Amino acid sequence: MLFMDRREAGRQLAGRLGHLKGAEVVVLGLPRGGVPVAAEVADALGAPLDVCLVRKLGVPFQPELGMGAIGEGGVRVINDDVVRAAQVTSDELGQVEAREREVLESRARRYRGGRAPIGLEGRTALVVDDGVATGSTARAACQIARARGAARIVLAVPVAPYDWTARLGREADEFVCVHTPRNFYAIGQFYVDFSQTDDDEVVACLEEAIARPLSTRRAGPRPAVSEDREADVRAGAVVLRGRLTVPAGARGIVVFAHGSGSSRHSPRNRFVAAGLNRAGLGTLLFDLLTESEEANRANVFDTGLLARRLADATEWLRGQPEADGRAAGYFGASTGAAAALWAAAEPGARIAAVVSRGGRPDLAGPRLPAVTAPTLLIVGGHDQLVLDLNQQAQARLRCESRLAVVPGATHLFEEPGALEKVTALARDWFTDHMAPAAHTAA
Repeated sequence: MLFMDRREAGRQLAGRLGHLKGAEVVVLGLPRGGVPVAAEVADALGAPLDVCLVRKLGVPFQPELGMGAIGEGGVRVINDDVVRAAQVTSDELGQVEAREREVLESRARRYRGGRAPIGLEGRTALVVDDGVATGSTARAACQIARARGAARIVLAVPVAPYDWTARLGREADEFVCVHTPRNFYAIGQFYVDFSQTDDDEVVACLEEAIARPLSTRRAGPRPAVSEDREADVRAGAVVLRGRLTVPAGARGIVVFAHGSGSSRHSPRNRFVAAGLNRAGLGTLLFDLLTESEEANRANVFDTGLLARRLADATEWLRGQPEADGRAAGYFGASTGAAAALWAAAEPGARIAAVVSRGGRPDLAGPRLPAVTAPTLLIVGGHDQLVLDLNQQAQARLRCESRLAVVPGATHLFEEPGALEKVTALARDWFTDHMAPAAHTAA
């Protein structure tokens, strides 16, 4: 059994946890890889999402081998067998623990942005990771949740060895797992995409959960979705990986063009896409380049090439049954905004609306006056260079346009609440301008 990625694994895991819907549950994701899995579970259950901060204690000369783990609240779990076998001294163990404690405290500040942890007193703590191998980290996470007053502990993972519950003993009150193979070597062998989760994605998952309306966080599942699938996007002679999500009754579909060095996994674009999905808009996130093409940095900044890929992907989308005559819009980030405007300027493009996030519309150059789609340019108030470039570019646009400045935000909109403002602005712009009946003509 293979999971496409952590998000897909989370959706499958959520299918095993329906009995917890409506209960007083707090979903705790283990950073980093467990948080995208936990985000899907929390969304499906309508439950709040938080992190359970745990750091593995690696053997000094073999860091990938865990000799224990530490967590918030002073909790520590030591595997004495590993310590003895590796002949780790108490001083060496203390040095590793001190170093990892600093990292843990730093990540608490980074992930929560000053917010206090969600209270667990008297509630069910649903601890989620992307898999279990040795079990030391999961064991520490359960102990942390117990120490914080959780009345019940449920440990849930997509994959674990067949004897995983025996390894974890009585640390949890309930164990849930989608796949428990006998031939288990590493968690990553059960994922098609097991790329590393970075801190930005963890923060984006948490912010996305906070941004969900209280009613959806408490009440139930996400809006009905007619389609949510991995897709092979045909763009000329190449096939690009993507994800197509179309809520039932969607009035249009927004195609994302990511910035340089990013991909369909961009946590910021996925954050915005989730907000658009909740508003009843479809989304297509896809890689503009193949892996071999990305190796050539010149391709990453070739606006003409990226614009052609975006136009080809749009034509592919219009041939899919989910499109069903729906309007198409573009959301471009950074250099991807230039590709979006370039593609929108093509004759017969029929793009209903364009939104640029921290974009470089100036890179679309002489194409700007040919853009007819209503265009929203979103820039951080502290991103002065890009703000100046957007003001100059807007002066060259002849279509309906607006420049929206998010106060206090920098180029990546990392400040608390900044990405939520971007999402709300984009949602309103697309909702106001994507009228299907006006864009179905050939």
